[in-house]
Amino acid sequence: MSSTATDSRDGQHRKAILYRMVMTDHRCPFGLKTKALLARKGFEVEDHWLTSREEVDRFKAEHGVDTTPQTFIGGERIGGYTEVREYFGKRVKKEGETTYQPVIAIFAVAFLTGLAISWAVYGSVFTGRALEWFIAVAMTLLGVQKLQDVESFSTMFLNYDLLAQRHVRYGYVYPFAETLAGVLMIAGTLIWIAAPVALIIGGVGAVSVFKAVYIDKRELKCACVGGNSNVPLGFLSLTENLMMILMGLWMPLRMLAG
Repeated sequence: MSSTATDSRDGQHRKAILYRMVMTDHRCPFGLKTKALLARKGFEVEDHWLTSREEVDRFKAEHGVDTTPQTFIGGERIGGYTEVREYFGKRVKKEGETTYQPVIAIFAVAFLTGLAISWAVYGSVFTGRALEWFIAVAMTLLGVQKLQDVESFSTMFLNYDLLAQRHVRYGYVYPFAETLAGVLMIAGTLIWIAAPVALIIGGVGAVSVFKAVYIDKRELKCACVGGNSNVPLGFLSLTENLMMILMGLWMPLRMLAG
């Protein structure tokens, strides 16, 4: 819906009628979101509370709906929170929709954390160590994402990882190995453990992703942020593995030079 159409609707109907669940033990979060959205759009909200299960069931039966909240504007039933967002031309995320948002969020937070550590240690954000900490923190955060549900991760991982397909238990070990390597690299200790681990899992991962995506041309979901993600397997997945390879090579060299 265009912004012009949205503005026109806002101008025609300045009052909205909202029915939402507000009970002693449950206050519907989507009802609160709907009310807040309507208010931001300049609507006067006639707020009707459904305070018991009986009231909710009666409302659903009267209006032939399966869920609450329900919003009415200008005598027309708009629907629930999702439909109200669509009414105002806002993007609605579809179930199962592919997205890079989780990976982008992790890399962004890792980058800022790397700068923060650099500032705390050296008093400057622009240091060589800041890049190291960025990658190490990213590895740790990505590992934690996988550790939330190791079973789901290992299942998705089996779709493309070449080593996991030969040795299934590797899929269960991987999240712990990635997290351990990241933590040790943040601390700058036991690099003789962290570097080989990063090299092995990063190297196998890079080859596996490259084969699945660029040779076999398979369209798969990446297990990089956990087993229930909708992140497509591709460039970002390959980047994760290349960063681990880079750190696995660089950290021992830096330690020897120091």
